[in-house]
Amino acid sequence: MARFDVYEYDNKRVPLVIEVQADLLEGLITTVVIPLVEEQSCSEETLPRLKPIISINNNNFILMTTDISAVPRNTLGKYISNLEEHHGDEITEALDFLFQGF
Repeated sequence: MARFDVYEYDNKRVPLVIEVQADLLEGLITTVVIPLVEEQSCSEETLPRLKPIISINNNNFILMTTDISAVPRNTLGKYISNLEEHHGDEITEALDFLFQGF
């Protein structure tokens, strides 16, 4: 498991989550994730800097940064992909904006 890995999540509203916890902490029982919801189901939530649109396998999702939470690692489903190369900066900027306001 690595930072910015995307996993299936067993929730109708939240089909995917992205792990944002540092790789150094991979031995913990829990991990910090941000839900990814389908763009068309929640388009009013789009705020480019705080809740950017993330493309995964030609589908658009909104990074619900304000819904960040810790979950038990064993609740994560199937690994989908890693977003660091294509969306790492956007995700980091959204987290910075959430926690520091810039």
